[in-house]
Amino acid sequence: MDASSDTAIAALLLDWYDAHARDLPWRAKPGAPAPDPYRVWMSEVMLQQTTVAAVKDYFAAFTARWPTVDALAAAADEDVMAAWAGLGYYARARNLLACAREVARQGGRFPDTEEGLRALPGLGAYTAAAVAAIAFGRRAVVVDANVERVVSRLFAIDAPLPGSRPEIRNWADTITPDRRAGDFAQAMMDLGATVCTSRGPRCLLCPIASACAARATGDPARFPVKTAKKAKAVRQGRAFWIERDGEEVWLVRRPGTGMLGGMRALPDDGWAARADGSGKGPLSGPWESAGKVGHVFTHFALELNLSVYLGEQIDGLGEGEWWPLDRLDEAGLPTLFAKAARLALAEREDA
Repeated sequence: MDASSDTAIAALLLDWYDAHARDLPWRAKPGAPAPDPYRVWMSEVMLQQTTVAAVKDYFAAFTARWPTVDALAAAADEDVMAAWAGLGYYARARNLLACAREVARQGGRFPDTEEGLRALPGLGAYTAAAVAAIAFGRRAVVVDANVERVVSRLFAIDAPLPGSRPEIRNWADTITPDRRAGDFAQAMMDLGATVCTSRGPRCLLCPIASACAARATGDPARFPVKTAKKAKAVRQGRAFWIERDGEEVWLVRRPGTGMLGGMRALPDDGWAARADGSGKGPLSGPWESAGKVGHVFTHFALELNLSVYLGEQIDGLGEGEWWPLDRLDEAGLPTLFAKAARLALAEREDA
């Protein structure tokens, strides 16, 4: 495509966005002054590998509790990790805190360039570009999964993902305008989310359908081309439910790095992405099986067997804390251990 058609694509897409932009709590309306960089950054971190529907309530809760980057920077780690529980990909929460504290250290203002944003903890190329464009109006090439799909179809890119990403970015660069870069980035995201969807793209509603090379092939859903996924390994592990006086349960704090790092959890047997657990509990027993829960992580699936302690000797548990059962929902357990806790509580009620 020549420069004039590239410009036309941006103009058509922005006109469409002005009429059809999604109403999202972290956004400014099309053409309005840019939103608060803190809210843009918060939303972009939360939205990584997570749906808009899942993020909305978390975003509202976080920004109500910590309305500024300085407030978040001053928060206790355990409070932020507990508030994040259930949103998944917990390294994002640790990066969120690290970034907030660095911005606070620098005076409480986010850098307004991609380069400056990339220097902050946890901000990769995509997030830095998104914040630069949306919050500061900088021309930046913003490519998320939705934009990948739109660009792959617009230019009928045959090379499979993930190897095609440099080519996708280069083509995205050709159509990114100098003006309203933030609105353009969000327009591309909205088009991918609502019209140019993974399955059954709604080409008749697309403002740039006439320029779409994939549509011209008659099979736009074939793009982007993806390599076949390998089957995920299935790991085995055990978690352990230890009660005291029928009122409290023993929780531990997971190491600060690694799987579910920094989160409260039930004790387990050391399962990991590349290895099954040892099967050994924090006490010698006796134990009774309460059933099994499953959970799918990015690179593996886990089958977690839950064992309930039936003994009376509870000394020597190591580091951890007794948590009131009637406040267990406040512990901020990650989804995997929340499932196990629900199973244990159901077993108690049935006993």
